[in-house]
Amino acid sequence: MDKNQLMQRAIQLAVKNVGSGRGGPFAALVVRDGEVIAAGTNAVTSGNDPTAHAEIIAIRNACSKLGRFELSGCEIYSTSEPCPMCLGAIHWARPSHVYFAALTEDVAQAGFNDKSIREQMTLPYERQRIPIERLPHGDALLPFKAWQGKTDKILY
Repeated sequence: MDKNQLMQRAIQLAVKNVGSGRGGPFAALVVRDGEVIAAGTNAVTSGNDPTAHAEIIAIRNACSKLGRFELSGCEIYSTSEPCPMCLGAIHWARPSHVYFAALTEDVAQAGFNDKSIREQMTLPYERQRIPIERLPHGDALLPFKAWQGKTDKILY
């Protein structure tokens, strides 16, 4: 399949998801060598999980299928511009390329406005709407020291 056919498939999956009542109008595909290896649709409301975005689910499914925690050599096709959470997951997954169809502005017109989240993330913690603060603790570095001393760790 070419890029437009893959995006069309993702869009059809998103439309089907709307009809199913499982979640919002979002879908994503993970593709390797032109073959769809995993898909994901939004399941936020059906799973009561705010992290169940299409890209996150597609990444989880692809990594599970491939038996690895990164997606080098793969592409992601998303029906919309990734939100900040999904963008973070995409960077951790390290696909070779990401394609998206609808812009953030288009998605906002349908009621999915992440503009405030994007703005909050650029502010210092003390200025964000949800209080976020460091709670210093004497053992705060203990897990990281344990990690540094681990001889059989798998780097990611």
